[in-house]
Amino acid sequence: MPGGAERILRRRIKTVSNTKKITRAMELIAATRVAKAQMRARAARPYSEQLTGVIENLAAGGASIDHPLLRQVENVERVAFVICAGDRGLAGAYNSNVVRTAEREIQALRSSGGDYRIVAVGRKVEGYFRFRGYQIDSSFGGFTDNPTYEDARRIAHRVRELFDEGLVDQVELVYTEFVSLGTQRPVVRRFLPLEPAAVIATEGAPGALAGFSFEPSAEGVLEDLLPRYVEARLLTALLDASASEHANRQRAMKAATDNADELITKLSRAMNRARQDAITTEIMEIVGGAEGLAASGDDDGDAFKDLFDQVS
Repeated sequence: MPGGAERILRRRIKTVSNTKKITRAMELIAATRVAKAQMRARAARPYSEQLTGVIENLAAGGASIDHPLLRQVENVERVAFVICAGDRGLAGAYNSNVVRTAEREIQALRSSGGDYRIVAVGRKVEGYFRFRGYQIDSSFGGFTDNPTYEDARRIAHRVRELFDEGLVDQVELVYTEFVSLGTQRPVVRRFLPLEPAAVIATEGAPGALAGFSFEPSAEGVLEDLLPRYVEARLLTALLDASASEHANRQRAMKAATDNADELITKLSRAMNRARQDAITTEIMEIVGGAEGLAASGDDDGDAFKDLFDQVS
């Protein structure tokens, strides 16, 4: 019996060791990818900031348009939720935090009599809400590890269709904001409609573009830039979500590796105890057999006992 326990423990140690190799490799891969995701987010920020600055300055310079993306609705009853999570698991509470945050917002809207539409970004979002019977308008996936501008453009196109056609009154963006390697938090941000032109103008400098001429007009340029602004905002959210996913996966895999180390230590101690028990049992059986032979008056038993005493 002790020998059987030793074999079982040895197999368990081997299994846990193999698992540890996998989790350690995934931890290193996630650490590399989170660094690249941070670099991509920083590289995309100047474009977004410059685009925002141009729009603000155009509005401050007097450009005013009636664009569908600026349409304001007083009584918001229909809301689209763009929910950004991951395509894969093994990232700790990353996916669950996002979908639960979005679910609370949806439940609050439904309790007040409103209607909703879900634009799922990431297979985990689609799977979660589809399994629970929520209506999903559209879904996108396969790129959450490494989103591109084209991915943001496709999602923004569908969101704009919903808003421009009047199917929804407002669009909310739910994603995980990347603060630092140790801090990421799920947030809910209003995505559409954009702020009115008068509000945007307060952030700009009225004379910043005084020396520029625009073809066909400043209003035309502003009208063309607003959709690009929507795409840039969505790309920023996708890059933040990607960096957050990798950071959460790195922490989760590190915790799994540490747990595997602790489990291997415990199993090794248990195996050593089982080995010692097996050796002790064998010695006791040998001594017991020798004493039994000696008690029966067998000369071979006495010789065997003397030999065992010499060896021990």
